[in-house]
Amino acid sequence: MLLVIDVGNTNITLGIFKEEELVASFRMTTKTPRTSDEYGITICDLLINRKVAVADIEAVIIASVVPGIMHSLKNSIIKYLNLTPIEVGAGTRTGIKIVTANPKEIGADRIVDAVAAYDIYGGPLIVIDFGTATTYDLVSEDGSFLAGVTSPGIRISADALWNETAKLPAIEIKKPASILAKETITSMQAGLVYGYIGQTEYIVKKIIEESGIQNMKVIATGGLGKIIAEATDVIQVYDPNLTLKGLKIIYSKCKGK
Repeated sequence: MLLVIDVGNTNITLGIFKEEELVASFRMTTKTPRTSDEYGITICDLLINRKVAVADIEAVIIASVVPGIMHSLKNSIIKYLNLTPIEVGAGTRTGIKIVTANPKEIGADRIVDAVAAYDIYGGPLIVIDFGTATTYDLVSEDGSFLAGVTSPGIRISADALWNETAKLPAIEIKKPASILAKETITSMQAGLVYGYIGQTEYIVKKIIEESGIQNMKVIATGGLGKIIAEATDVIQVYDPNLTLKGLKIIYSKCKGK
């Protein structure tokens, strides 16, 4: 079995692949400081809870945008799983050619998403990841990573709304039935969600317009992406496990499978 780990700014998402099938996934919060022992014990407990023997994990691959936790996390894999993890980074065999001004600036999560979307759905395409930040990445028909857009994620926008105003409460992020809100909570929900739908549609439109690439697929992933994907026609596919699938694909390329 293969353990894949996506270290994001908010959550660490772990998945277990048995051959080509994702058989389990689980999450830990990123912002809780942990030692290598705490990571190791937590990961082992999560595996056992899903009825996966620790000894059945044969390899581990990690993509991370949080360098500060990697020493402890990698050491936990070595100590508790007796495996040396592969970390996606510069020089990793991905099958995607990055042709931006500084390829090393592109986050590992964006590369992994691009690999998965291109491998599964083909290009040209736009990959949108509704994470802590929302990213829009353009991949050409031949698999070149051409450009990217980064904006504050919907939850960051929501946090700013209620943390920076005296009277606005924290709310559940969901799409209200109508944009014609008649009280505070639904007015906030309308502003956040409909505003984000508008942002998504406009950025996708501008990427297509300025790139001159037609017949573009738009693939979305990320926690709150489902809310947006269900409310707009510009997104063709919402795949919540895109990053985990990308890590599996990259592992296979690294091992020549």
